[in-house]
Amino acid sequence: MTASHFTRRQTLQLAAAGLSSLALGAHAQVGDWPKAKAITFVVPFTAGSGTDVIARAVAEKLGPILGAQIVIDNKTGAGGTVGAALVAKAPADGYSVLIHSSGHVVNPALYPKLPYDTLKDFDGITPLASLPNVIVVSPSKGYKDVADLVAKAKAQPGQLNYASAGNGSATHMNAEKFRVAAGIQAQHVPYRGTPEALTETASGRIDWFFAPLVSALPLIQSGRLQALAVSTAQRSPLLPNVPSIAEAGFASAAYTFWVGAFITAKTPKAIVDRLHEGMTKVLALPDVRERLEKLGAAGMPMPQAAFEKFLDDETRSAGELVKAAGIRLE
Repeated sequence: MTASHFTRRQTLQLAAAGLSSLALGAHAQVGDWPKAKAITFVVPFTAGSGTDVIARAVAEKLGPILGAQIVIDNKTGAGGTVGAALVAKAPADGYSVLIHSSGHVVNPALYPKLPYDTLKDFDGITPLASLPNVIVVSPSKGYKDVADLVAKAKAQPGQLNYASAGNGSATHMNAEKFRVAAGIQAQHVPYRGTPEALTETASGRIDWFFAPLVSALPLIQSGRLQALAVSTAQRSPLLPNVPSIAEAGFASAAYTFWVGAFITAKTPKAIVDRLHEGMTKVLALPDVRERLEKLGAAGMPMPQAAFEKFLDDETRSAGELVKAAGIRLE
């Protein structure tokens, strides 16, 4: 039969059959996931950063649950936007996952020309963990406590400096929230990641740094860094003798650093659901919970719908903080 002999009904039947074949192919592809290749966790910060440590803790247990190899790829730069852009533009096949910090929701307010839309180009899988930052200084600085640091900063407006793991990172936003609450002026010095910022703070070249507790703890325990306060409203069990930022007199500076998992928008829901289910199982494992506790962190699983609302709220509040702090990137 030639094409000219097809009736409208036959044409529609063939079109329907074609669509059915495509649907079956897509279903088979989702069903085979993740057997085709390794899943990559793109971490937009350096190895040893708080985000990186959490990513590795989850990947180690998630791989066996999914029956897949998971590799960590640290793609640093521009406050995490370099790594985020890679995942935003990756195929929506479930093989590229972004593990980012709370700095992810700050970037829309800091970078007006981002190569992606923070809310539209990603689907949130789940938050993974929350952890306090801790304001650390070099013992050589001689700061007695947070009040002493603030007093010296007010006595020398704009002369003291503070580090961050990059513009827009959670460590940067924590420092800005503190600076606004304390009413001080100081110089921001962004680094490529947390390890570099910790090294510079320990050397005394930096006056203070709101570091992820998970990364700073060994240096605090060894005496290379002095902890003045944790960023959360309550003390950390790992630093029972260190006051919370609220106890230090700056309750409005309280800040929680969280790490979450994201995937390229339009990834099949079945894949996103499997990742969410797998990560939730990982966070419930007793050894993972114990490991996180030893890092000063706590699992933060959340239903996907709740996570999406959480991201909307966090993006809005981050924009308000950027405006209040008058942050401008050169």
